[in-house]
Amino acid sequence: MLLELFLALFLGILCGIVTGLVPGIHVNLVSVLLISFSAVLLTYTSPIVLAVFIISLAITHTFLDAIPSIYLGAPTEAQALNVLPGHRLLLKGLGHNAIMYTVIGALGSLLLSLLLFPLFIFTMDKISPLVNQIIGYLLIAIMMYMILKEKKWLQCLVVFLLSGALGLLVFSIPNLEQPLFHLLSGLFGFSILVESLRQKSVIPKQKSAPLSLSKKNLVKSVSAASGMGFIAAFLPGFGSGQAAIIATNAVGDVGDEGFLTLVGGLNTASMAISIAAAYVLQKARNGAIVAVNELLGVVGFKEMILFMGVALVAGGVAALLTIYLSKVFAKYIVKVNYSRLIMGILIFITLLAFYFDGFIGLTILLTATAIGLVTSAFGVGKNHLMGCLILPVILYFIL
Repeated sequence: MLLELFLALFLGILCGIVTGLVPGIHVNLVSVLLISFSAVLLTYTSPIVLAVFIISLAITHTFLDAIPSIYLGAPTEAQALNVLPGHRLLLKGLGHNAIMYTVIGALGSLLLSLLLFPLFIFTMDKISPLVNQIIGYLLIAIMMYMILKEKKWLQCLVVFLLSGALGLLVFSIPNLEQPLFHLLSGLFGFSILVESLRQKSVIPKQKSAPLSLSKKNLVKSVSAASGMGFIAAFLPGFGSGQAAIIATNAVGDVGDEGFLTLVGGLNTASMAISIAAAYVLQKARNGAIVAVNELLGVVGFKEMILFMGVALVAGGVAALLTIYLSKVFAKYIVKVNYSRLIMGILIFITLLAFYFDGFIGLTILLTATAIGLVTSAFGVGKNHLMGCLILPVILYFIL
C-alpha cells in the first residue's frame, strides 16, 4: 500500500504539471475523468490511492498555474488578478521574480495553513452560519469602498457592472464546458495581450535580480492569503477571486511583490484548508474534494492526516518545479519575436475557446475582451473586472 501511495503522489505531481502549464486543462476536468473511470481503476487499486493522486494533483496545480498566467496571459480564477502586476514585471525583465513571489506565497500559505489546521477545524463549524449571513453584505461594502475611493469612480462602477452582468449571463448558460476560461481569459489575459500587441511591447532580456519583498509585506500577504483561504475553503460560491478582493483591501498597499505573493498563496491555502472542511463539515467546495468525497464517502481523521502529509510533500516538490520551469520560460521567451508570440497565444486561446464551447465560447471570449479593452481605455484598475465573479456571489448570498 505504501508503494502505491508514493506512486499516486508522484503521478499526481506529474499530472499537476500538465494542468498547471496548459491553459484550459483544469483539476476539475481531470477529477471528473478519474471518477468516470473509477469503476475500472478500483479493480486495480483502492479509493484512498486515487484520492492521494487527486490531492497531489490539485496542490501541484496551484503552484504551476502562475506560469501561463504571467508569461502567457492565460489566467485561471485564482491567478486572474496576478496577470497585470506579473506582466509589468515581465516587461521589466523580472518575469522570474514575479513567479518567485507567487511561489513564496503558495508555499508560505500552505505551511501556515497546515500549522493552523487545529484552529481551523475547531472554528469552522461554529462560524460557518455567521459568515454565510454576512458575506454578501460584506462584499457589497468592500466593492462600494473600492469604487468610491477612485477618482474615476463612475467609470469603475460601469466596469464592475458590465463585467458583473457578463458573469451573470455566462453562469446562466447551461452545459458550458469552461465558462471561467472564456470569461477570465478575455477580461484579463486576452485584453492585456491585445494592448501589448497594439503598443508593440517587447519583452526585454530576463535578468537575475534580488527579490524586493519586505518581511513586513511577506507576513501580511501570507497571513491574509491563509485567512481568506480559510473562508474560501468552506463557503459555497465563494472562490479565490472573491477572496483576493477582500484580502487585498485588508492588507492595503503591499506593492506588486506583496500582491503577487498574496494572490499566489490564496488558491493553495484554500485547497489545503478544503481538506479540513471535508473532514469537519463533510462538504466539498471544489471539484477535487468532490471527487475525493465520491471515492471515499467520508473523509475521516486518518484520511485528513494523510492528505495533509501529501499536500506538504506535493507543495515542496511543486515549488522547486515551478522555480525551475520559470527559469526555462524566462530563458526562451525572449528568443522569439514577441509580437508573433502574442499572436500565437491569441490564436491558441481562441481555438481553445472554440474547442470547449464552440461559437458560444468565442462570443463570451470576444465580449469579455471588449470589456477589458474598455477598462484600459477608461484608465481604471482591472481589479474592478472581478465583478464578473463578485456580483454573482453577492446575489447568491443575499437573494
